[in-house]
Amino acid sequence: GALVKALTRGDGTTGEDVRANVATIKTLPLKLHKGAPDPLEIRGEIFFPWPGFEALNEARREAGEPEFANPRNTAAGTLKLQDSAVVATRPLDCMMYNVDAETMTEMGILSHSEAVKAAGEWGFKTPQGRRLEVVQGVQGIMDAVSHWEKARHDLDFAIDGLVIKVNRYDQQRRLGMTAKSPRWALAYKFETEQASTVLKAVKYQVGRTGAVTPVADLEPVQLGGTTVKHASLHNADQIAKLDLRLGDAVLVEKGGEIIPKIVGVDRSASTAGDLFSQAVTFPATCPECDSPLARKEGEAQHYCTNSATCPAQVRGRINHFISRKALNVDGLGKETVAQMVEAGLIRDVADLYKLRSEDLLPLERMAQKSVDNLLRGLEQSKKVPFERVLFGLGIRHVGETVAKHLARALGTAEAFKTATVEELMALEEIGPIVAESVVHHFQDPTFLDVLERITAVGLQMEVVVKEPLGNALEGEVVVVSGVFETMSRDEAKAAVTHHGGRLVGSISSKTTMVLAGDNMGPSKLQKAEKLGVPLIDEKTFLARLGVSE
Repeated sequence: GALVKALTRGDGTTGEDVRANVATIKTLPLKLHKGAPDPLEIRGEIFFPWPGFEALNEARREAGEPEFANPRNTAAGTLKLQDSAVVATRPLDCMMYNVDAETMTEMGILSHSEAVKAAGEWGFKTPQGRRLEVVQGVQGIMDAVSHWEKARHDLDFAIDGLVIKVNRYDQQRRLGMTAKSPRWALAYKFETEQASTVLKAVKYQVGRTGAVTPVADLEPVQLGGTTVKHASLHNADQIAKLDLRLGDAVLVEKGGEIIPKIVGVDRSASTAGDLFSQAVTFPATCPECDSPLARKEGEAQHYCTNSATCPAQVRGRINHFISRKALNVDGLGKETVAQMVEAGLIRDVADLYKLRSEDLLPLERMAQKSVDNLLRGLEQSKKVPFERVLFGLGIRHVGETVAKHLARALGTAEAFKTATVEELMALEEIGPIVAESVVHHFQDPTFLDVLERITAVGLQMEVVVKEPLGNALEGEVVVVSGVFETMSRDEAKAAVTHHGGRLVGSISSKTTMVLAGDNMGPSKLQKAEKLGVPLIDEKTFLARLGVSE
């Protein structure tokens, strides 16, 4: 019943324990009231109310210190401070809104709204009144939206929309999850705030995949609590659609309330059409290496064709490889990477592991201690699991979540070399675009050369399975479909992989078994019957694993 850990979300898998700082928040109980389950995991949001934030900035003004830009960033930064005494001086608030559904169901609480109400009785601050409203039907939802579009301005914290959830836990379980989000909840965003400012210039950034992105330089303007100086223009089509000219008065908004983008030209104040204003035209060659740009049919993005030696692509691939969610190499940052590329020390990620102290010491701001930290960071990166190495290799369309799915399904880097598009598409969450990209990379001689060299220096190139539960399903290729009585679909999928089976998302001639629950999809049922793939029910499945219901 006592607070033992307070975790940040981090990268979705690994967060940071900030218990000492969170314990200073007055609205968060350090001990729960009677009736609370033990142990309990609960989620919520820590925020900085406007009155406290404004008082903090007033104090900083009087002390001659720079003011903070907005409450959201200030709350996040405050939680990461080393000194909890400083945190205690800042009036952070905390509202809890999500309790583990399985724990609640075991207590006889069958819906999200009941769980939040119970959490309030245990001592947590939770949404009250219309802040947590149970409604019926689409009209009920739209009435709530209409109310909050006006009432949000009366809150003492900023919101950008509502979250609409299916209330009952049994229905949530039936709807399930995608790779990134639940199917039983969605975010409704209010109309985005816009501001007008002047377009000063357009620059072009080249990413690690060679994609060329236009970025607008703007006269600084206040938008959503921050000062905006740059905005994305996305691609050549967007520039042409807006008919942009330097000096135009442009309308800027924040996409998803985070990334600024230009959405229009303020013709009433614009110089557009003036004979002397310069039209913005997309370049024909790479701004970094002057190689021709190419655009694939059906794609909006232009790409630099010099993937091997374009400095921006080389830097981008290495920066991605060393980033926190990939190899997380301590002691190595973008500035040092740029220096090493310019000095000819590295041309790809494998070259990082050939670096020696004498190579690095001549570089600017690289004393012996910095060099030792960098080399130690590279050595430690050899322990990073294969799924993060795969993500770090920067395969186009393979993000963090997809890399995990692929690594766990295929197991080793060697298995990727012989995988076909059809085999990859049969896996969970993998479509044709991802499958084709993976096959292309693992047939590319340059990519394979890098793979061979990082394997030789000792990076993890296969999944380490921790404490396998058994091998009852070894050799089986399994599809899971439907709803089960004693386990969720995610638990059923985990049981397959933990007992040696290979989990796939669609039925093919290579599928050896379908774990079929209630409400199995009719198309999957039809295909299984057509191909003669055996269907087994939950009871038979558990018996095979040696698990009683």
